[in-house]
Amino acid sequence: MLALQSLLSASSQGYCIMYTGIVTGTFCVQSIVERPGMSTLIIELDAQHLDGLQCGASVGINGVCMTVTKIADKCAHFDASIETLQRTTLGQLQEGDRVNIERSARAGAEVGGHPISGHVDGMAELVHIEQPANNWVMTVKLPAAYTRYVFNKGFIALNGCSLTVSELDKTAGTFKVYVIPETLRLTTFNRLRAGDYVNFEIDRQTQIIVDTLRESLVGIVDELKAELRRG
Repeated sequence: MLALQSLLSASSQGYCIMYTGIVTGTFCVQSIVERPGMSTLIIELDAQHLDGLQCGASVGINGVCMTVTKIADKCAHFDASIETLQRTTLGQLQEGDRVNIERSARAGAEVGGHPISGHVDGMAELVHIEQPANNWVMTVKLPAAYTRYVFNKGFIALNGCSLTVSELDKTAGTFKVYVIPETLRLTTFNRLRAGDYVNFEIDRQTQIIVDTLRESLVGIVDELKAELRRG
């Protein structure tokens, strides 16, 4: 128990909060300038999101941490590398699409969701949508390599939004998230359809703990095998 507590403490101290997973609005991609190996996304923002924004600042776009390269005519410019375009849904964007936006967290700010780095792990498929009264329920399928980091009632970020995992089926690699009307209003989720993909970021502290414990157990097993061979 003490070893696990120490691990939890170390992972918390070493984790940098870039975003909180509380999307503050959706904004339109005014244009996309394509160049070899790179695209520039030009997104129109409102006065609230432009306030104090400077070149070099970080902004979460559909959960992807992006750097402001230019601000002009109420628009912020962001350069997306080929790695970003291939690994995230930003490569699928078209002019006129709307994206989830979150400005980077400020020191001392309330963490309303959970700590998010903006370093997206990949894309997950949206396999089903249900719409019971006052709810929007999405069933999401993760790549198999990431299911070990997901637990019922744990956190996951989808398109930059902090959500709670429900009804996890590790065999199928699927889980559900329940989106309340307010979250639906402030995000692009209501524009999604079955077969679409969303950016996902697993909870980094969970990943650190799982990977560290797995490595420790592997080390113990290897030592026991060595003892038996000597024995």
